[in-house]
Amino acid sequence: MSVEVPDSEELLRLQSLVTYDAPNGQGRGGVRHLSCVLPALSAAIGHPVPTAMHADPERLRETLGLPTASSAIVVMVDGLGFWNLAMRRGHAPYLRSLIDESVNMHPISTCYPSTTVAAMSTFGTGTCPGLTGMTGYTQLNTETGQMSQLIQFKEAIAPERLQTQPTVFERLRDQGVRVTSSGLPKFAASPLTRAAFRGADYVSNVLPNDRVMAACDAARTPGLTYLYIRDADKTGHNYGWNSDKWIGAFERIDAQLAAVRRNAPKGTLIVVTADHGMIATDPDRRIDIAAEPRLAQGVAAVGGEPRAVMLYAQPGEDPEDIVERWRDRLGDHALVRTRRQAIDEGAYGQVEPRVEPMIGDVLVSAAGRTTIVDSRIQSDKATRLPSVHGSQTMVEMDVPLLIDMA
Repeated sequence: MSVEVPDSEELLRLQSLVTYDAPNGQGRGGVRHLSCVLPALSAAIGHPVPTAMHADPERLRETLGLPTASSAIVVMVDGLGFWNLAMRRGHAPYLRSLIDESVNMHPISTCYPSTTVAAMSTFGTGTCPGLTGMTGYTQLNTETGQMSQLIQFKEAIAPERLQTQPTVFERLRDQGVRVTSSGLPKFAASPLTRAAFRGADYVSNVLPNDRVMAACDAARTPGLTYLYIRDADKTGHNYGWNSDKWIGAFERIDAQLAAVRRNAPKGTLIVVTADHGMIATDPDRRIDIAAEPRLAQGVAAVGGEPRAVMLYAQPGEDPEDIVERWRDRLGDHALVRTRRQAIDEGAYGQVEPRVEPMIGDVLVSAAGRTTIVDSRIQSDKATRLPSVHGSQTMVEMDVPLLIDMA
């Protein structure tokens, strides 16, 4: 038995918008959610860490099927969605061997929006964007009234003040557990690391193989090791996730993961996951707000990204009026909701009062291969990326949880 590669009809279904429960719900996503992975791993290594969203890490461990071990390595492959992996599995012998095992054949869900800043903080804290305050690639800085960008935290609230939830790494460290993060030198003290992954001892290496070996060396001591691999996302944005260059990057990622398996100490629990998937864009379905005055009407600022747009209303403008105009224009190309509707549906999980105004007054989630851009504030390249993510289709929100034991 193995995961079937989607045909053209199935792929259309995977590109349709779906509803996901909040991380502690019981429906799609539910306890099979990215926010559950680190709490479950904490239980697997014998030091359970409850979070604001998950009170019972041992239950999560059992639900996800994680065996116990004194040492674990968790690998985050940026941009490697479950269906991206399934559709290119022929290029990845190690990952193919894992995804065909019964415990690994079903995806887990990432958060909404399905984008790095939201997902990394969801993963690192075991919570949700409504608690971390990281609700989109760009969002309103409520202290200055300006738009901020949360990859480099440009014009943003300081990471430790914006993201106030304790990380699972911090909670483990406070128990005296070894926690190691293996990554590129430039990410050692980056704002995103400080927001989502603070608490780990960071080991820097430039070369991928050195980062793999550092993770395996750290795993010789009981505790938790985190390894980050960014190539699938970076290559997908620049060349398209279905390009030859992406396939080459995917093959190298598979080789790195196989090296983790070969070199990790015997008995080490290995878990491979991702923050989001990627979807190929269609240039004919690119909608530019700057070229359509009716879409710009009543909108003071545009945040988010091309698959998950946040619209901030001008003073005195009724968000319902913006919703009506956008629904008339986009039809079934997007799901258009007010902030209140999205929060009530659990899109951001539990939402703190301080976080609510950071979210746009109107949220636009793209369907199919549609992108929604604003050439007034985005570079031409940024509006024409061949592959993107952020919305709530299965291609973007289904991510792997692959379990192995060295």
